[in-house]
Amino acid sequence: MKVYSPERIRNVALVGHGGVGKTTLCEALLYRAGVVNRPGSVEEGTTLSDFEPEERDRGFSLSLALTPFEWKGHKVNLIDTPGYADFISDVHAAMRVADLAIFVVSAVEGVETQTEQAWQIAADQGVPRMIFINKLDKERASFDRTLAEIKERFGSGVAPIELPIGEEDDFRGVVDLFREKAYVYTSGSAEETPMDMGEREDRVHDDLVEGIVVADDTLLEQYLEGEVPPVEKLEETMAIGIAEATVFPVVCGSATGPIAVDRLADFIVELGPSPLQRPPVTAKVGDETVEIEPRAAGEPLALVFKTIADPYVGQISLMRVLSGTLEPETTLTNPRTASDERLAKLAVVLGKETELIPSAPTGDIVATSKLSDTRTGDTLAPKNMPVTLEPVRPSDPVLSMAIVARSQGDEDKLGAALHRLIEEDPSLVMERNEETSQTLLKGMGEMHLIITRERLSRKFGVEIDTEEVRVPYRETITRPVDAEGKYKKQSGGHGQFGVANLRIEPGPRGSGFEFVDDTKGGVIPRQFISAVEKGVVEAMLEDGRWGYPVVDVIVHVIHGKAHSVDSSEMAFKMAGRLGFREAYESAGPMLLEPMSEIEVTVPSDYQGEVLGDLASRRGQVQGTSGDGDSQHIEALVPTSEIMNYAIDLRSLSHGWGTFSARHSHYQDLPPNLAERIPASGTV
Repeated sequence: MKVYSPERIRNVALVGHGGVGKTTLCEALLYRAGVVNRPGSVEEGTTLSDFEPEERDRGFSLSLALTPFEWKGHKVNLIDTPGYADFISDVHAAMRVADLAIFVVSAVEGVETQTEQAWQIAADQGVPRMIFINKLDKERASFDRTLAEIKERFGSGVAPIELPIGEEDDFRGVVDLFREKAYVYTSGSAEETPMDMGEREDRVHDDLVEGIVVADDTLLEQYLEGEVPPVEKLEETMAIGIAEATVFPVVCGSATGPIAVDRLADFIVELGPSPLQRPPVTAKVGDETVEIEPRAAGEPLALVFKTIADPYVGQISLMRVLSGTLEPETTLTNPRTASDERLAKLAVVLGKETELIPSAPTGDIVATSKLSDTRTGDTLAPKNMPVTLEPVRPSDPVLSMAIVARSQGDEDKLGAALHRLIEEDPSLVMERNEETSQTLLKGMGEMHLIITRERLSRKFGVEIDTEEVRVPYRETITRPVDAEGKYKKQSGGHGQFGVANLRIEPGPRGSGFEFVDDTKGGVIPRQFISAVEKGVVEAMLEDGRWGYPVVDVIVHVIHGKAHSVDSSEMAFKMAGRLGFREAYESAGPMLLEPMSEIEVTVPSDYQGEVLGDLASRRGQVQGTSGDGDSQHIEALVPTSEIMNYAIDLRSLSHGWGTFSARHSHYQDLPPNLAERIPASGTV
């Protein structure tokens, strides 16, 4: 693929809910552009963008993929994104480098959850948007119903520039509202608008023209005087509105037809903004905020937006050139690590294939490999200009899986393999919970974690087993008790002797542990008091009834005995431990459970179901507030009750609900539930 100038580059992300036909549309565009001889099939696992085995087995995208093509003297860097909620981080990454987001909406199902969430991501980042209504040839398809829903969900600025000719089995083409021409794909030529569509076409055309001219005072004045602006001027004005993300044109077709796919490619290069038309990006140089213009001249600056862990090639970094021109053998600096990185080779990526290129201009998207200390979100800058872009913060993981290496060989490789996958996917988190002695893999949902497990096996040959995530309960006491701890051992020569009389009593909730020396007269030599405390601390960590740490206890050492020869630090440490163990069983042991502070956001329609579900989880609602059609719920919920909340909330809210949770405090576990807790187990 040849190198194109920045004004002839289009960076386009295909986004939308799973199953709307994004990957099929990607294949249809590649077919129309002559990249493939025939469109690949999602069902058969033959598409260019879904090349990972996990994607082909399931028939849907799990990560973003680059599929560039050439169209009418332009290079289109097409980014196919996943539509499954667990992989929303790749949608964030694609939006970071896209100059245009094409939202694919099914004419059968209409606007669905992930489409609306992706729209919000694009709006937050100011990404220009276009909408492609797909599947107009399917049963129950309706352009009018879908367009009305799009306008309702996405508000002003939505402007249809095509109308379908026929629907369902009769769908055969589209009408261009700019040129008032029909494109019928059974005949393959431009024709006059069908007679039965004339009145509707005129009305929608007039609405389109009026919507465009209001953005330009000169055009508006001409229009009010009865002069209709030429098509070229209308398209030019609309292109400005698209680049400013104030106008969102709607086109239509069928990816499987393929019908009007070529016209979508035309619109991308004719109306879509080039990298040079995008606003400058905000960056940091030290503590100073600067704006980076997308200029072809000057030293190169690049943003790594995606990392791919390849077991054979190593790390592949996908990057967008923000300014300047990249060339092979260029050395740039990673400001985060202050280390230099040599970009030995540059390549264009097409699915899983790569093609070396001699250079990459401003705005282009390219790949390089074997960067030593660079990860997703890093900036690569000239040595004399340590520019850092604000990285896209990955979403907080919502589901945990406890993992165990299947064998010693797997244990040896597990850490390095997980590190590679986390570099590829920053929404993954690995954490060691010392309280429960478990290694936790955290992700965005059940599917996300399942896929990660499969990739560990396929890419790195690491097999893992899973186990139930344990809840880190605590233990405490309910009443004061006195007890004696006596350690006496004689085995020839010096023996071991120490006696510590203890009183243990409940402390305030959340106080942890307090040790008080109440001895008098030196019954326990001063140098051994700390040994008694150490023994008590060890017992509190290990000797509770259920095996959890004991907290919120005040321990008084009130008396004791020592031997001038046989007493030692070890003897009094054992006396403290034995005394606490003896007292604890009589002090009314009970369990404390961790409580999580949870914030849930759901559409108003699902508020009742979510509140009822939280109540069934012993949740205590702290407050609710409204924000448009959304409701925000704050509650305290036992941590044990929300271990799989990500799965349950998604089901309750039909995919619309989101939540975050953080540890709040510990509180008493009801006795009837405590009876069900095994040693170091879960409810």
